Amino acid sequence: MLALLSFRRKAMGWLTAAFAGLTLAACDMQFPASGPVLNANAPVNVALLLPKTAANGASVAQSLENAARLAVTDLGNTRVTLKVYDTAGTPQGAQAAAQRALADGSKIFLGPLFAENANAVGQIAAGRGVNVMTFSNNPSVAGGNVFLLGNTFQNSADRLVRYAVRQGKGNIYVIHADDPAERLAAEAIQRAAGTNGGSIAGMQSFALSQQGVIDAIPGIASNYRASGANTVFVTSGTSGALPFLADLLPENGIDRANAQFIGLQRLDIPSSALSLKGLQGAWYATPSPALAQQFNNRYASVYGSQPNPIAGLAYDGVAAIGALLAQGGSDPLGTQALTQGAGFAGVSGPFRFFRNGTNQRGLAIAQIENNKVTVIDPAPRSFGGAGF
Repeated sequence: MLALLSFRRKAMGWLTAAFAGLTLAACDMQFPASGPVLNANAPVNVALLLPKTAANGASVAQSLENAARLAVTDLGNTRVTLKVYDTAGTPQGAQAAAQRALADGSKIFLGPLFAENANAVGQIAAGRGVNVMTFSNNPSVAGGNVFLLGNTFQNSADRLVRYAVRQGKGNIYVIHADDPAERLAAEAIQRAAGTNGGSIAGMQSFALSQQGVIDAIPGIASNYRASGANTVFVTSGTSGALPFLADLLPENGIDRANAQFIGLQRLDIPSSALSLKGLQGAWYATPSPALAQQFNNRYASVYGSQPNPIAGLAYDGVAAIGALLAQGGSDPLGTQALTQGAGFAGVSGPFRFFRNGTNQRGLAIAQIENNKVTVIDPAPRSFGGAGF
């Protein structure tokens, strides 16, 4: 299995990369008995499914395609033949794209981007024993032949809670917006506390609006103090309620003197968030900044612009396929090969797939201090145990 890592390092000479369990509900599809039959002497068609004509997806689709083509180039002499199919950003379009790809002899799918599209593609591909590596991070569509490339809430929550417990900050008070995504995020933190030695001292939600945050803050502050917690874990991101929470919690007596602030989502995007007073001293999980910057530089040197933040997922997917094909075996693109415990060396750190279709990605712990980001616990260079 470790041969995959050495192959990736040879294929990515510009990148120096090396390398907790998740248990989430998966969809009801059965695992394919085996992957598609491959001709050892012929190229392998990889279908790249992207929302190229979708109003809300065309730009990211181009960045994903660029990254995937960059990976094919960096793999050098490889059997991967990349073919792009437009999903139009809809389940119907994704199904039609999947059918065209199968008719063209595609042996594995990379994409699509949106969760509902991934579910549609997975159903069509399952009957042909074809696996799907979607760019989504939504665990509700994972399972069977659908594997998530996107980083999940659960993965970030596990990493952050493990670190908090080691630092004596494992008595957690969770604050989340009352909406479906943040409720799922809060549940991920609860699971992480249960499996990583932490405890949930309390949990409180607020209406997802500016006034909703303002109205809820006094009660949140009072309940936090009464709970005995030493950590505030917030599910909101910088595009949501986080800036209001970062301002209002300190004004109501919840600051770094009595609470370690942790954000489940990235706190450094956009960079203007780094100057928020309430985020000084805050922790969050992030891909290895050094490795991510190397990928960004490599991409920019070829395409003349910076990649979309998720473009690296496409690179990772193509490179993993190339590594599996190089390793060989009787079923190189089957579920057993995809879910081997050693995983793969990604552009921003190690990653591996679990049998339930979710993933683990090696993340660093970063802290905001003096309006700057500092890595206080580096990303792991490898996964020590077997996969799930």
